[in-house]
Amino acid sequence: MIRVADLFAGAGGFSEGARLAGLHVVASVNHWRIACDTHDANFPHMTAMCQDAALMDPRDLPAFDGLLASPACQGHSPARGKDRPHHDAARATAWCVVNTVEVTRPRWFVVENVPAFLTWALYRPWAEALRLLGYSLSENILNAAEFGVPQDRSRVYIVGMRGKSARWLTSPRLEHQPAESILDAGGVWSDVRKAGRATQTLSRIESGRRRFGRRFLIPYYKSGSGLTGRSVARPLGTVTTKDRYALVDGDKMRMLTVAEYRRAMGFREDYIVTGTRVEQVKQYGNAVCPPVAAHILREVA
Repeated sequence: MIRVADLFAGAGGFSEGARLAGLHVVASVNHWRIACDTHDANFPHMTAMCQDAALMDPRDLPAFDGLLASPACQGHSPARGKDRPHHDAARATAWCVVNTVEVTRPRWFVVENVPAFLTWALYRPWAEALRLLGYSLSENILNAAEFGVPQDRSRVYIVGMRGKSARWLTSPRLEHQPAESILDAGGVWSDVRKAGRATQTLSRIESGRRRFGRRFLIPYYKSGSGLTGRSVARPLGTVTTKDRYALVDGDKMRMLTVAEYRRAMGFREDYIVTGTRVEQVKQYGNAVCPPVAAHILREVA
């Protein structure tokens, strides 16, 4: 049985992918208690370290063959806005991967992040540090929609192999699944003309009606693509840590439910996520899509 440890485990998307791939998750590390509770609920028989990875002693981890790691992406994302000190702190979490690899020397590792991670000013020294430890690297940008996940979600997966050439990953290029496939009859509906509805939102809805007819999606908060609507015949846009998407149906609209976000991320229906609605959405938005992780780990392991 191939054993893996999950660094920055969050809600456990990487771990769930490992389980789907037939690997044995022996340890997880995460600093947020709510996410630790979620991971523990789904992976009760393992070593769980609920602490800051920067303060963790990798020698406390049980023996493992492969390392999974999803260091903070907020400091790298183009959507972060103006750089601030907390973005520097988020980017610095990537060095925890180097520290853990140096101490534990796994056979291989897979690091997940946003594609902009490759443009980080310190990416080249970071990658070189891993090469100096004896690992070859491959950098793979993959879209979850090509793995049967009903969401457009591009991420970079960096594979490191000790003592041999790192494997370049492949995409199965599956047929894209529509956002319609995740929608249900749940949620709280309101009139699109509700008093206090922002003029900008009403304008987006009118534009969506002209393009898509009666039923479509809009990003209700923030900026970005799809502001004038998104067809339910396409995959959902990228799920973020904020409760962002709304469904419009005629003169009614509602925010997507937590269950719909779960399906959009590719988690199984009975997966347990703890916390409030806001905390659950944040965990899904931070997670790795399990079907993507499973495909990658079958190839790597």
